[in-house]
Amino acid sequence: MQLSRAREAQKTDTNIGIIAISNKLDYPEKMNQRVRSSFGDAELLFPPYDANQLREIMHAREDAFYEGALDSAVIPRAAALAAREHGDARKAIRILKNAGVIAEEKGDTKVREAHLEQAKHHAEADRVAEHVSTQTPHARHILLALALLTKNADPDDGEDGYRTTHVYDAYKTVCEQESTDPLKIDRVRQLLDEQAFLDIIECRRTGGGHQKAPLRPTVY
Repeated sequence: MQLSRAREAQKTDTNIGIIAISNKLDYPEKMNQRVRSSFGDAELLFPPYDANQLREIMHAREDAFYEGALDSAVIPRAAALAAREHGDARKAIRILKNAGVIAEEKGDTKVREAHLEQAKHHAEADRVAEHVSTQTPHARHILLALALLTKNADPDDGEDGYRTTHVYDAYKTVCEQESTDPLKIDRVRQLLDEQAFLDIIECRRTGGGHQKAPLRPTVY
C-alpha cells in the first residue's frame, strides 16, 4: 500500500507500477482491504499453451535426441497429453525427456507412444523430488511424516486423511529420529499451508479445522 501511494505521498517523483504474478486466481482475496483498494489492479490472464504451441516448443528441442530416435507420433501425442492436462511447456518437455530415458533403459532404439504414459508418472515424481530438495529441513520432516502416515495407513479403516494433530505427532517422531527439536504446531500448520499452496499436498477445511493431504490421502 505504501509503495502504490508513494507518489501521492510525495515520497518520489517517479511513476510506480506494481506487477503481481500468481497462478492462483483468488490471490487478491488474501490481501488486506486497504492494500486491495490501493492496488486497483487490471487483471491480465495468460492461457495455458495449446497442443499446437506445445508441439512447436518440443520440436525445437528435438535435437536433444539422436536423429531418427523419436517416432513421428511421439511429439504430437506428448503435446496432446500435456495440453489436455495442464498446458505447461516445462512439464511437456520433461515428459518427452523421460520417455527417452525409459526407452534407453529398455534398450529400445526408438522412443514410441508406449513410453509416454510411464514418462508422465516419472515427470510428476521428478517435480516432487525437485521441490522437496529445495525445502528447509523441517519442511522435509513434515513431508516425510505425511509419507510415513500414507505408507502405514490401513486401506480398510475408511479414513481418507489425517488430522493436523496426527501429522504433528508423526512429525515429532521424525524430529526425534533426526535428533532435532520440533517446531510448534502453529508453525507446522503454516508449513502445511505452504505445501498445499504449491500443490504438493491437498487441503480442505472441515468443521474440525484444516484438512490436508499428501497428493492422495487427506489430512485434516
